[in-house]
Amino acid sequence: MSRRRRLATAAAAAVLTAGLIVHPGAVSAAPPPAPGAVSLAAGETGLVRFRLPGEAMLAELVAGGADVAARPRTAPGQVLADIVVTAGELAALRERGAVAVQLIQTSADAARHAAESRRGARVLAADTLQFLQAYWWTTNGRTFLQTQVATTASDDPDVEITVTWTTADGTTGTFPLVRFEDAGEYQYHWAVPQPLPARPVRVTATSSLGGASRAITPAVWPGATPPAQPAGYQKDFIDAYLTPTDIRARIQRLGRQYPHLVDVIDLPNRTQGYRRTAAAYLGDPAAAAVVVESVRFGDQGMNGVQVRTVDPGRANRPLGATYRDRVLTISLATDAGGKVISTTDDVAAFVTARYPQRFRAFVEEGSAGVPMPVAGPARLDDGLEGAEVPQRPWTVQALRIGAVRDGSRTGVLAYSQEHAREWATPLVTLEFAERLLANHATDPATRELLDAVEVFVVPVVNPDGANYSFNDFNFQRKNLVNHCTGPARDPRNRDLWGVDVNRNYAVGSLFDGYVGASANCLSGTYAGTGELSEPESRNVVELAEAHPNIRYSMNVHSYGGYFMWSPGAYKAEGRVTLPRPSIDEQKYFLDSARRIVGAIAVERGTVTWPSYTGPVADVLYSAAGNSADHLYYDLGIVAWNFEVGNDRWNEATRQWEGVGFQPPFAEAHAEAQEYAGGLVELVRIAHDRAADDS
Repeated sequence: MSRRRRLATAAAAAVLTAGLIVHPGAVSAAPPPAPGAVSLAAGETGLVRFRLPGEAMLAELVAGGADVAARPRTAPGQVLADIVVTAGELAALRERGAVAVQLIQTSADAARHAAESRRGARVLAADTLQFLQAYWWTTNGRTFLQTQVATTASDDPDVEITVTWTTADGTTGTFPLVRFEDAGEYQYHWAVPQPLPARPVRVTATSSLGGASRAITPAVWPGATPPAQPAGYQKDFIDAYLTPTDIRARIQRLGRQYPHLVDVIDLPNRTQGYRRTAAAYLGDPAAAAVVVESVRFGDQGMNGVQVRTVDPGRANRPLGATYRDRVLTISLATDAGGKVISTTDDVAAFVTARYPQRFRAFVEEGSAGVPMPVAGPARLDDGLEGAEVPQRPWTVQALRIGAVRDGSRTGVLAYSQEHAREWATPLVTLEFAERLLANHATDPATRELLDAVEVFVVPVVNPDGANYSFNDFNFQRKNLVNHCTGPARDPRNRDLWGVDVNRNYAVGSLFDGYVGASANCLSGTYAGTGELSEPESRNVVELAEAHPNIRYSMNVHSYGGYFMWSPGAYKAEGRVTLPRPSIDEQKYFLDSARRIVGAIAVERGTVTWPSYTGPVADVLYSAAGNSADHLYYDLGIVAWNFEVGNDRWNEATRQWEGVGFQPPFAEAHAEAQEYAGGLVELVRIAHDRAADDS
């Protein structure tokens, strides 16, 4: 007890005994308590429940500073109050007619209860720990260890887990794990890969609750290596980032160069194209403005159209408008004194109603109901900066590669750039395609693959968004279709419009109640107006449906270094995922992943972490309406996802560092080389499975 607390307690006791409890003329010695009655030893303090004769006595005690510990309970003619008292104060209260009905606790009880709680914690809270993962690998001369550990004390957010490692020479060390929850559900404790001085031979885990795991020997990851490339194997066909126009030219060149191995497929759903409606602020957005927007796209003759408001200069004039010579003139309404009386709401509603086939208008956010200023002329513009980009609807193309292209061979689909800003991904799929084509004539192993497997490659699923990312806003994720209405169409939101193509598919979607997509048209994960509302997603599905021999697929994204498969989404309540693959399928997914991760590592030692290898919903997040789930659950395709661009280990800072969506080209080039090798290994897996089945 602090000195201040002791003084306060002594003062309160003095008040109780001297001023309130002991009446003038009362005897100083209290009668002994009856047998079994509440009692306190000399010098002891206790919390006692008293039955007081009435509220007057309670008020007197409170006024005198008595330590009343809980809200008193009153009944006619008596009061029950819990009061902290010494032995002397207990006797004095009895003298005044208070009856001690319960000794709740004493000062001695506190220490005993604390000790009992600690003993109980050691018995009850000791948890069981289990390693979910313990893998090691060596890359560029540095050994790494990664672990995941689960505790049975999953409801305790404060559990701390420490891993202890031992190498073959007896060196030991430790590192802490951190708790990982998803959708409010505990998953495990983990850490990013930890650098070690040598190969670990033993790891154990302990917790702050006293739990301990069994000692285990970490396994090597990924534990698979592809066959060596023969002398003269051709690769490295990528020398710059490629826009959709560049990719189209590359596809056409490959079709001409390898007519005996390639068909170029025009996918059926043309995209919107690199175009938008034209819009302008009529007025000043900082004061009062209406957004006037064309119904047709800007490249359809609406860029450069002018809009203005005028004061008619006469009294009692109605709101009116004319459109001639590409100028929309709005004549504002006036009152009897000739004062303009039109509001922003009046003008927006009038323009939309008067010219429904040509213009629509809405009040700029913050300008509702204010007087419409005389303003303009303002020029409508679609805001697109890519002057050299074709603006017409875009035909997405696929390469169909194989010595036999009649559907009789097992098919593998590789597709990329669903997300516009992921510039490295089409480099991966095109490098992969060119390796197969260039080496067919000189490498017997490649020839065997293309004799037995058909390969379909869609380098850019979302060309319109990609064009916008290259020319207007590099972080554009979505396509260019603008489903927003009203003020959300304000031009200040132009970098937020569009649909996330990889949230627009029809299995495990937002519309089915799964999470990881949004109904907000300005969200980065906007799912669209319905399942498969977008031509980009329909193209992927219809290509797979049109070629039922496609049994494998890889969706290439960036960045972060993940290798994933279904389930890719869950419902929020209870974190209920889409159905898990069967035990045999799960093993096949993981065994194949090891092979592909091993093939990626051959190029420059890049190792996709074991913690980043697994179902999308487990190792990344819930992605409602993603394409791999649609292909797997609806079409029975063994569907995987890459996230190229693994974190790089910085030996100087001893930190893992991210690379981003558009890294310096040297990094993007390296990603293309290593992940193209992973795609070639996927074709080997398809070849091996076909051979086994036959």
